[in-house]
Amino acid sequence: MRNSAPHLTPSEAARRLGISAKALRLYERHGLLATPRTAAGWRAYGPQEMARADEIVALRKLGLSLAQVKRALKGDADSLDLALATHQAHLERQLHQIAETVRTVQATRASLAAGTAPAITIAGLLPKATIALDLPWPWGGERFELPHPKPITYITGPLGSGKTRLAHALAETIPHAAFISLDRLDNGCAAAMARLEAEPALKARLEPILLWLAEEGATASPALTALLVTLEAARTATLVIDMVEQGLDQATQEAVRSHLRNRRFDGPPLFLLTRSSSMLDLDDMTADESILFCPANHDVPFLVVPHAGARGYEAVATCLATPAVRSRTEGVIAWRPNVA
Repeated sequence: MRNSAPHLTPSEAARRLGISAKALRLYERHGLLATPRTAAGWRAYGPQEMARADEIVALRKLGLSLAQVKRALKGDADSLDLALATHQAHLERQLHQIAETVRTVQATRASLAAGTAPAITIAGLLPKATIALDLPWPWGGERFELPHPKPITYITGPLGSGKTRLAHALAETIPHAAFISLDRLDNGCAAAMARLEAEPALKARLEPILLWLAEEGATASPALTALLVTLEAARTATLVIDMVEQGLDQATQEAVRSHLRNRRFDGPPLFLLTRSSSMLDLDDMTADESILFCPANHDVPFLVVPHAGARGYEAVATCLATPAVRSRTEGVIAWRPNVA
């Protein structure tokens, strides 16, 4: 190992780069980053490795898949140009949305200045409002509030905690929301394929997403197609998706997670039920994600800060399972006898 300059541990390197140590291991596993080891076998990041990692992080922020990053780092200008064109289109959509909001604000102010009632509601210009509802059974009707939901909220909890009932209640309370059940994996798969054939515009939007996911290591499957069709066909609606990881292997779950975190800008929030550590990665949370935990004792659900020692953190970590474990418990439900 080179000793001419200070070397950082994985946690130190990840902190400086603004990513997780798990992301660094992912880059190494895909051959993007070669990390020297100490005599004791520990990874050590020197100036050369940090410069390489910084390039990777920058390219990932542009929305490049792992495969695209690899080609870009090898000097493939065509791959980089295609990725940048896709990112430019995404930025232009963001600008269009911002411009529309600015025009709406201007029109509202002009109406107010003229002494007339605004043509829109002020609520439409403000951050997403607090979601409030009375909790269903197995709770006792307690009041539940979720202030200003983030773009992605993961709903989790042990078996029998009531998280599915909470998800149904959220979908019924939030305007224009839909609960997406596990039926999407049965008849829904055939329906998704039929819809793609019937809607060329939807199919055209989905093709580059499927290609991107494949380059991230995802495995094509009816379950993946059904999930993506649901997401793309309802981009303007709030979706509450039951067990989002169902039918997806570990690599596919990780790829879908990356896709979901990249896809939204000022759109309606997503609520994802999960008990998979690949979908809900406590070591790799962003400011646009939150965790809603349903305790086993049916106390009121609460938001969990993804930091060791925070209230509920250990409980969330305990109920999350690897995809291998999740596949063994697929279809298992909790049953509680009626007590007279």
